[in-house]
Amino acid sequence: MIVITAPTGNIGRALLPLLLDSAHGEPLRVVVRDPARLPEEVRGRTEVVTGSHGDPEVVDRAFEGADAVFWLVPPDATRTPDDGFSGFSRPAAKALAAHGVGHVVGVSALGRGTPVAGRAGLVTASLALDDLLAGTGAAYRALANASFYENLLEDADTIRSTGAFTDVTAADRKAPFVAVADIAAVAADLLLNRSWSGVDSVPVLGPEDLSPNDLARIMTARLGRTVRYVRQSYEDLLTDLLGYGLNEEFARGVVAMKCAKDEGLDAGAARTPATSTPTTFAQWCTDTLAPALLPTPKGTHDAH
Repeated sequence: MIVITAPTGNIGRALLPLLLDSAHGEPLRVVVRDPARLPEEVRGRTEVVTGSHGDPEVVDRAFEGADAVFWLVPPDATRTPDDGFSGFSRPAAKALAAHGVGHVVGVSALGRGTPVAGRAGLVTASLALDDLLAGTGAAYRALANASFYENLLEDADTIRSTGAFTDVTAADRKAPFVAVADIAAVAADLLLNRSWSGVDSVPVLGPEDLSPNDLARIMTARLGRTVRYVRQSYEDLLTDLLGYGLNEEFARGVVAMKCAKDEGLDAGAARTPATSTPTTFAQWCTDTLAPALLPTPKGTHDAH
């Protein structure tokens, strides 16, 4: 039995089909607040546990009889980073130990062992969560992910209207980037092929390191329009985040993470064939970003 948390999120949506197609009859169980958000074919082929996977009763039911768990904490900007990651996950850690779950794959971040890991905001909190789950007795693999290509979708409106995207990183600072679909593929392989033991992290780095200037150049080529990078100050980023109503500690955690990345947080993992994943940024621009930039036809409305 494999249990998948956050099955309707970006990674979960990509992971579920891989497991359904490759599980060879192994039962799948999903934990979801609103089962209606699951595709009908998923609801018909999985056992559904309704509720939040931060709820002790829900995870107790979900982990009973489980051999493997995919663990992803949904970001909660109303909570502090420590409470949002480890606080949310403590009921799950107790349930993993109580039910003797053998294998856990968690979504985490790069940075462990780097000089800035202890002051990297959300990443520091994520690494502390890894330690919590590693202490449950289960074999644990933390997916140490690079920054997602999909983060650029948050800039889709400004790219469409002004041809610009923003961040706080130096324009020539190269770092790894990865597609969500590739993270899901690594997770699926670990969940289906559980010959591993002990505790370790698995860097997921994408195919190459890219700077904001590189991203702008590739977007320009693939989108057929000029895209430029605008560097924002840390102070302006914090002001923007607080203006959106984020918890102040969470907002400061985002800024600290961004600052740490600009100081080389993501540079600690060696790029090898095993840590590189196949989807290039150019291909992602064609397949995902370009369609997201298409104007919404008049007369249509968001279904949500």
